[in-house]
Order: sequence, then C-alpha cells, then structure tokens
Amino acid sequence: MASTPAAAPMSPIAPPPVGDMIQQLRKERGMTLETLSRASGVSKSMLSQIERDKANPTIAVAWRLANALGVRLDQLLGAPSGDPEPVRIFGKHETPTLAGAEQAYQLKILGPMELAGKFEWYELTLQPGAALVSEPHDPGTREHFTVFDGQVDIEVEHIARRAKPGETARYPADRAHAIRNVGKSVARGLMVVIHG
Repeated sequence: MASTPAAAPMSPIAPPPVGDMIQQLRKERGMTLETLSRASGVSKSMLSQIERDKANPTIAVAWRLANALGVRLDQLLGAPSGDPEPVRIFGKHETPTLAGAEQAYQLKILGPMELAGKFEWYELTLQPGAALVSEPHDPGTREHFTVFDGQVDIEVEHIARRAKPGETARYPADRAHAIRNVGKSVARGLMVVIHG
C-alpha cells in the first residue's frame, strides 16, 4: 500500500492534460472510442478514463495512441518540438512527468519522444511503500534500473531481488514486473527500457 510522507511535495508540475488532447484529436478525425480502441489496441474503458483525466497513460500507451491518431508523441504530450538550435537545454518544467495516485511515484520522461517504443529512459521516484507495477511489454523488451537513493525490490513474476544504491538490476520486461520501494525513505533511480 502506497503512503506519502509529510515532506514537501516532489513537484508542483502537473502532468500534461493529455485527455483533452486525445479527445480533441479523436473527434477531429471522426473516430469513436471504439474505433480508436481498435486502432491503438488500448481498451475502450481505459481510453474513456484517460479522456476524463481519471487515468494517466503510460508512455507505451501514449505512444500507441499517438500512432493511431497520426501524430507524434511529443505533440500528444505537448512537449516542445521543431527546435533548430544545435544544443537545447530543457528546463525542469519542460520534462514530461507522469505521477501515480496520491503522488506515490513520479516518472520523469528524460528521453526524446521520437525514441519512445524503441529506447526510453526515465527518472523514477518512489515514496516509501510505493511501487511502479507494469504489465508485460512487447516481446524481447528489457529494463535496466540503477538505484541512486533508497532500496528497491525488483520483481519479475514471482521472483524478487533487492537492489541498493549504486547497484543496477537488469531484467526481462516482457513479463509482469514491478519496482517496489521497500525502505523507509524515498527511493530514486534511472530506468532504461530497450524494446525488443
């Protein structure tokens, strides 16, 4: 069960309002929830929750929806695009962030949107007792999680291994898996996803 300590909030930045954008794009294309569901492989009930901002899509789900709607992922998430500068520094407020219920976890999308579905990297912050639980990804997908702070259990199906600061866990992500904060302090690390 996730719990949030009385510490200051991790970030005042709200996730982008993707629900409104998805609904707008869907209606512009004359698509129903059912046709978008079939085109994206995302269930109709999940689409309804996302459009009503009752659920935040994972990056993989957002990527499938962007493809089905014929837009780039950065357009769907409202990230800046088309920058001609050779070096571009993105501020904290420009980093797309997905938050779990009651801020139990925070997933900062560090990689560029055009690599989503191929190679992704995130900064994951977990409150004590919180977990990022994932359904199996595409066949051959692997994850690598390096712990910066705290300690986590990496679970793949029914097997769990503990990882501490400075350690990296490498595991198949095409099976049900989870990263759980088993300590009493905030856990933080870098998650890299390489799709098969």
